[in-house]
Amino acid sequence: MELARKLIDTHDLTKDEFAALVRAADEPGTAEMLREEAAKLRKQYYGNKVFMRGLIEFTNYCKNNCYYCGIRAGNKNAERYRLTKEEILECCAQGYALGFRTFVLQGGEDPWYTDEKIADIVRAIKDAYPECAVTLSIGEKSRESYRLFREAGADRYLLRHETANEEHYGMLHPASMSLKVRKQCLYDLRELGYQVGAGFMVGSPWQTPEHIAEDLVFLKELQPQMVGIGPFIPHHDTQFADKPAGSVPLTLFLLSVIRILLPKVLLPATTALGTLDPRGREKGMQAGANVVMPNLSPVRNRKQYELYDNKICTGEESAQCRGCLERRVESVGCVLVGERGDAVK
Repeated sequence: MELARKLIDTHDLTKDEFAALVRAADEPGTAEMLREEAAKLRKQYYGNKVFMRGLIEFTNYCKNNCYYCGIRAGNKNAERYRLTKEEILECCAQGYALGFRTFVLQGGEDPWYTDEKIADIVRAIKDAYPECAVTLSIGEKSRESYRLFREAGADRYLLRHETANEEHYGMLHPASMSLKVRKQCLYDLRELGYQVGAGFMVGSPWQTPEHIAEDLVFLKELQPQMVGIGPFIPHHDTQFADKPAGSVPLTLFLLSVIRILLPKVLLPATTALGTLDPRGREKGMQAGANVVMPNLSPVRNRKQYELYDNKICTGEESAQCRGCLERRVESVGCVLVGERGDAVK
């Protein structure tokens, strides 16, 4: 309780204090106190608005072998696909008609999409919809690649760091991948003028309260405009298939902590939350989240972009069922808006 009050008063804690706070997440009254403060801060900076982003999962090819991911290169059972530029633009056209003003291009690290192809797609979207924001979520690239995408018109970039602890990073990724490189990408993106999104899985294998504390310290240092967190969910074709899923209550607790730590941040109520709890996203909004990312991908491909098992990808998760989503958002006293929804400076 004391640490929760300190966080509310100072918007910061030491690494040891964050670890102790995570351990105290189940203490009576602590989560409620933080949730109330998080909701107050979200309202202070964003009112009751929840911003919707149109998610376009345009390729499930990936050169990496992250141990937790269903579209990892080593998964021979994955049914692979790529969208053409024309198909991506068709997704944007449908989204624009539905009121979306941010498009999120997300995919595995797929070398088939060269930097020039990505830049060309970004330019085409910005030419067609100049008032819309384009977000990329396509992994680790060189600083020059990021510069090219930025010059083409990309506004935002999402790149979850997954864990800020070197040893833990090595437990989740092959030796060919490095936390140092991942962090450098985030700093490059920030310096190039992107609105930057980082984030981590809650309850990933071998994660400790100390690891989460390092994540929170790193987020405070990075000062991203967006933070995406969601519970770890195992995928049957990975080596973590038999690992337990992350905790929904702890994820909600951390959403409130992050809102207080970074009051102006854009904070999604993620699909993973909605996958593990039928009202997970509503609870996320009550805990301080203010972004939802319905799926604009072609219906035929939604199941193929399977990062984890049982991902919700139809019904209100489909962007076309905007009315369902609006009612869900309104049920917790918020309003779904289609505007660009940039982070408050």
